[in-house]
Amino acid sequence: MKIALINENSQGAKNALIHKTLCEVVEPMGHTVYNYGMYTADDAAQVTYVQAGILGAILLNSGAADYVVTGCGTGEGAMLAMNSFPGVLCGHIEDPVDAFTFAHVNDGNSVAIPYAKGFGWGGELNLAYIFEKLFGFGHGEGYPKERVVPEQRNKKILDAVRAETLRPLTECLDRLDPELVRGAVAGEHFKELFFPNCQDEAIAEYIHKLL
Repeated sequence: MKIALINENSQGAKNALIHKTLCEVVEPMGHTVYNYGMYTADDAAQVTYVQAGILGAILLNSGAADYVVTGCGTGEGAMLAMNSFPGVLCGHIEDPVDAFTFAHVNDGNSVAIPYAKGFGWGGELNLAYIFEKLFGFGHGEGYPKERVVPEQRNKKILDAVRAETLRPLTECLDRLDPELVRGAVAGEHFKELFFPNCQDEAIAEYIHKLL
């Protein structure tokens, strides 16, 4: 699985810690982490949580990433921004139980974590346990066991509803301020990470023109 890490500007200073923790947990599982930054609080490309949502949607819809790990101070803004786009199902994750149940009940493809609220002593341990439960036990298998069938049925219904109510991504991006979108893909290593992994020619062409 290709896992993309995205930090917005208020929590850019924690990127190194989050990246190290994520890699230590998921790389032994066979997953690969792609760090899209922000890398420090002083990066030239200052990405807001709204732009983190735009970037996450581009990565997921293009196939450049299979999963996105993002967040902000509370995690709420990043979650809302991610869920504003097609092809994205983002959960708000505060602890390992959230991670496990989101993976198995909701079977999404991205998470938003609060990196300021409640992030004190042992914060990196909570992150490690979240990543273990999120990526180490499969997805979409339901919980508890007696609820597996209705939960899997409801997930399919939700996917069908979202397919009818959300526009295709490039159409969404066309309706946004180009500078807002351009800022979302202005990260220092965006081009070298995105284009080799992108699997959607239309989105790749759109980004090329944008840049």
